[in-house]
Amino acid sequence: MTTTDLWWITLGLGAVVIAVVAVLLIMIVVAAQRIDRHAAEVWHTGKGIARNTAAIWQLQQTNTTAGQILAGAASIAATAESIDHRLAALPGALTALLGKK
Repeated sequence: MTTTDLWWITLGLGAVVIAVVAVLLIMIVVAAQRIDRHAAEVWHTGKGIARNTAAIWQLQQTNTTAGQILAGAASIAATAESIDHRLAALPGALTALLGKK
């Protein structure tokens, strides 16, 4: 084997190594782009979930306030019913007091 033959073999092996490294680098770049694309989708979905759940604490506060309003309304209804009963009894009491029919 001559020096020129050895040089061509080395050059050929170097070209094969460079080709393999280039293919591996291209595969890494493609995988990184896929990861970046999926990460962007996850980020977008996460922001949507955050937007949809941001008002949950306000709904809990609204539920508490609605319970307080319901209790107040029940108290008002009980007072109004008591007033209605007293007003219904009032004409009979006035009639008895005044001696009228």
